[in-house]
Amino acid sequence: MAEHVYKITELVGTSPQGIEAAVNNAVGTAGETLRNMDWFEITEVRGHIKGGVVADWQVGIKLGFRVD
Repeated sequence: MAEHVYKITELVGTSPQGIEAAVNNAVGTAGETLRNMDWFEITEVRGHIKGGVVADWQVGIKLGFRVD
């Protein structure tokens, strides 16, 4: 395995479609400004309730990207 150094940033992605969509929103948006993204870790999951039903999912992630 190569010797890499990683920077970790914490993000929260949201989506009314579910957990996977919330993660994809966070990673996709981060990818617009970050490069060398390699991994993520889900650190928390929560939701927003509206009218007695789940309206949105919120997923906290740690995103690791390689430092050049």
